Amino acid sequence: MRRKSIGLIIGLMLFALLGVIAMQYYFIHQSYNLKAQLFDEAVNAALNTVVLKAEKKEAIDFIEAQEAKNIRNKQLREKQQREIEEEWQTKAVVERMRRRQRQMEAEYRELESELKRQFPSATLIPNWFYETYMRDPKLKRLVKVSLKQSASGIYQNNSMEIYAERSVTNPKKAKDDSVRYVILDDYANEFAVVVLPPPRDRQLDEQIKRYEEQEKIRQATQFFDSYMSNAQQPATSVIENLANDFELAKQPLKKRINPSYIEAELKEELLHRKINLPFNMVITEGSDDSVLFQMASFNGNFDLKNSYATLLFPNSMIKSSGKLAINFPSRTSLLLGSMGVMLGSSAALLLVLIGCFTYTIFIILRQKKISEMKTDFINNMTHEFKTPVATIMIASESLKDPEIITDAKRVDKLASIIYDENVRLGNHIERVLNIAKIDKGDLKLDKQELNLNDLVAAVVDSMDLQLKKRDAQVDMQIEAANPILYGDEFHLSNVIFNLIDNAIKYSKDIPEITIRTKNVGNHLHIIVADKGIGMSRDQLSKIFDQFYRVSTGNLHDVKGFGLGLSYVHDIIKRMKGTVKVKSEKNKGTEFELILPTIKN
Repeated sequence: MRRKSIGLIIGLMLFALLGVIAMQYYFIHQSYNLKAQLFDEAVNAALNTVVLKAEKKEAIDFIEAQEAKNIRNKQLREKQQREIEEEWQTKAVVERMRRRQRQMEAEYRELESELKRQFPSATLIPNWFYETYMRDPKLKRLVKVSLKQSASGIYQNNSMEIYAERSVTNPKKAKDDSVRYVILDDYANEFAVVVLPPPRDRQLDEQIKRYEEQEKIRQATQFFDSYMSNAQQPATSVIENLANDFELAKQPLKKRINPSYIEAELKEELLHRKINLPFNMVITEGSDDSVLFQMASFNGNFDLKNSYATLLFPNSMIKSSGKLAINFPSRTSLLLGSMGVMLGSSAALLLVLIGCFTYTIFIILRQKKISEMKTDFINNMTHEFKTPVATIMIASESLKDPEIITDAKRVDKLASIIYDENVRLGNHIERVLNIAKIDKGDLKLDKQELNLNDLVAAVVDSMDLQLKKRDAQVDMQIEAANPILYGDEFHLSNVIFNLIDNAIKYSKDIPEITIRTKNVGNHLHIIVADKGIGMSRDQLSKIFDQFYRVSTGNLHDVKGFGLGLSYVHDIIKRMKGTVKVKSEKNKGTEFELILPTIKN
């Protein structure tokens, strides 16, 4: 393909790509404008709904206030009647509680008198003393009782004193309200604890106190309500009520609006229309738009020009010049976010088109380069085939000369030349056919157990004439202790042959070649190194491509098709191995083949 044709194709593809990008931008822009229009309509509808709700709420509140005035006296009378009934009920309940308390006190006094009659020396002890010392086995031994006797006429009075020899740091609290006495058993000469029920019920005391406090509050409230009821003016007429209503409607806008209600209703209406964005709100009054209230979700001044506004109380009998305005600092983000699927799919489509465009250009340029390399390959192959064919033709014509036929040595030499050139021609053909089989996937390896050391030595021996022709110095380092591997003898021999052949070709003067085998773990390493012209980093990345040949400058003495290293790479890969290359310009190249061994 000519360069002009490639340029024309690239230009057309670029024009088509720019056209697609322009169309995508147009549709996205139109879609954005449509969504912005729908957004504006939804916001304006929400504003109108909110101001109508605020106006309706004001009317409802006004009506409810009037109704509240009419039923307030009725509720007050009903409340007073209920309070009177509750007062009598409360008094009855309190009286029952007090009788219960007096009964408990009487029962306690009777039990206490009986105890004192039977045990005159009975002594009262605090409940905390009982819980701390007398219920604890360890502390009970600290409790001591001392008896005191005194004569009173012909009678002898006995009394006891209960105390602890040592005080404790954390005395226990009383668990109940029972009354406890310590008595002395005269027969057993021991003291014991007698428990009497509490003289009063603490809960009943608390309830009585609570009822008394409620009664005081009720009486105070009743007095205040009565005072306010007496202070009210007589009922006005219907006309007077209407006049009062109009007076209320004339009150300032600041008293008529409820910013919290408007804000809450705005959020609800916007959410109902699927607008969940923070917004700034401002309420203004008058022709100069003086601000009455402002609510900002974002810092910064409120921009009235880029906001949505509507009149407050539009249907009011007394017109109001108040305005409600809101704006959305993140409006653009919401609109673009709602177009996320479209933007994402458009971006993905453009990336695919750009990728296809780039890949197509790469393929065209690559095919052009391959076409040039194939043309070079065909020319080189023709030259390579032409040389042995011409040599064979010249030798064949020489054999027709009667003088040469009579000379057996010359005939034998010409026959050897024909044979060698024929073998050379056959090797060229076989190399091309192998590459063709690899490309088609028809190449089948005949794998068997091989001795790599023997195989390398055999290949070097077969190249003895070629090495001697260049006076090559070969350093053989056969160090592999386990040289047995599983592979194809023919193709592996060709691989080693190609590497040694390249080492000979790309050496300037006398080739210095090092061939080494070694074991590393479960792998065999074959190293072929030379001290030739070497390669740059860019050349190293291309040496395994078909038809690629390392440039030798203006010299064309290095022959070949550019298929050898591609063949090496494919064969080693099929044998589950890898190829490593190290090279430095003008210092030489080292190829390292790594193949798996057969485990012993």
